[in-house]
Amino acid sequence: MAGTLYDRLWDAHVVATDGDGQTLLYIDRQLLHEVSSPQAFAGLRAQGLRPHRPATQLAVADHAVPTHHRDRPIADRQARDQVALLEANCAATGIEYLALDGAGQGIVHVIGPEQGFTLPGITLVCGDSHSATHGAFGALAFGIGASECETVLATQTLWQTRAKTMRVTFTGAAGETVTAKDMILALICRIGTGGATGHAIEYVGDAVRAMSMEARMTLCNMSIEAGSRTGLIAPDDTTFAYLEGRPRCPSGAHWDAAVAAWRGLASDADAIFDREVTIDLALLAPQVSFGTSPDQVLPIDGRVPDPAACVDPAARAKLERALDYMALTPGTAMTDIAIDHVFIGSCTNGRIEDLRAAAGIIGTGHVAPGVTALVVPGSGAVKQQAEAEGLDRIFVGAGFQWREAGCSLCVAMNDDRLPDGARCASTSNRNFEGRQGKGAHTHLVSPAMAAAAALAGRFVDIRER
Repeated sequence: MAGTLYDRLWDAHVVATDGDGQTLLYIDRQLLHEVSSPQAFAGLRAQGLRPHRPATQLAVADHAVPTHHRDRPIADRQARDQVALLEANCAATGIEYLALDGAGQGIVHVIGPEQGFTLPGITLVCGDSHSATHGAFGALAFGIGASECETVLATQTLWQTRAKTMRVTFTGAAGETVTAKDMILALICRIGTGGATGHAIEYVGDAVRAMSMEARMTLCNMSIEAGSRTGLIAPDDTTFAYLEGRPRCPSGAHWDAAVAAWRGLASDADAIFDREVTIDLALLAPQVSFGTSPDQVLPIDGRVPDPAACVDPAARAKLERALDYMALTPGTAMTDIAIDHVFIGSCTNGRIEDLRAAAGIIGTGHVAPGVTALVVPGSGAVKQQAEAEGLDRIFVGAGFQWREAGCSLCVAMNDDRLPDGARCASTSNRNFEGRQGKGAHTHLVSPAMAAAAALAGRFVDIRER
């Protein structure tokens, strides 16, 4: 019987099933960070347990860490305690910890692939919803809660419910200014934030095959914003070229055997999916979110919608609340919306290709008066690479702040927060109320769109540059 990639990954990890539709899955690897792991380690200690396979765990601090003054002790006491506790828990249990002052530090979803810790065919979990990122490699990866982190540490397994399958096909040729961020925003706009709930998404089509691994990670990263815990892309030569030589990848004959096995990780041509969605990229413009949900998105040449046009009372109320929070007037052209902050970074768009795209827009330009702009590399390795290429000098010369690696303004659990009423062009993944700070207004865009907004002080149609 024809099967999907999701079927193959799932079936390869079944340990047991019960009579209520639950399956006990073997979990190959887990990523840990300072915010979601303390309860898991405390739970282990309370039961007198230790991690079952410490070598399958990898820890790094990212959410709460400051992105400047790394040569000083962390000023915020809670963040300082969280990082110290993660380091102590790892030391006590034999789990590898990538130190805050080391070259390997970075956002958990950036360092996993960098380290070769993320591999095709594995199950990978993390106490963070954007774990779907790792599905770009053909891994069954999903976010879990703190109690599940504890279960994986103790047993290397999790009870899960098998998802339905959704195939998203991108057809046509995208314009030069249309990126993976625009593609995923357009998908979420199409199907809604609950459109993929209960489904595992697989992304296919010529445009996906032509993508770099970093673009594929951006695509899978935001699968959770459409309701799916999982995003998948079948591994291919692009995947193998990215991984070969990474520190934790197999090598020699083991590499050859692994690649041979990974080539079988694909959906059959006649596989049946529970839901099909097709998006024509030839018609896609750069996207900008206008509301407080990732599905409230418009093309850059669009205008803020009018709630009065909504027939459904619930949809009208949702839109009215969003526009009220975002302080936007119906009918306003997106290119007339002024911004005062720009954030380039996060596990969605903090990789080297994202920084290259943003730097490419800047040229000899300068950040507009009144705009505060931050560039936060996704990892120490990304920062080092960017500096080797001179990208940091482009950013700093244009008036951007150049920071250390971390989650930064994506989540505002650290020193980086927007003031009340600030309006930000952000390459992050969520635009919820208060996501970047109490009362802050977040607009989701690609790195190139964010850079262009920084220079103009408003949103810009980069197709016209």
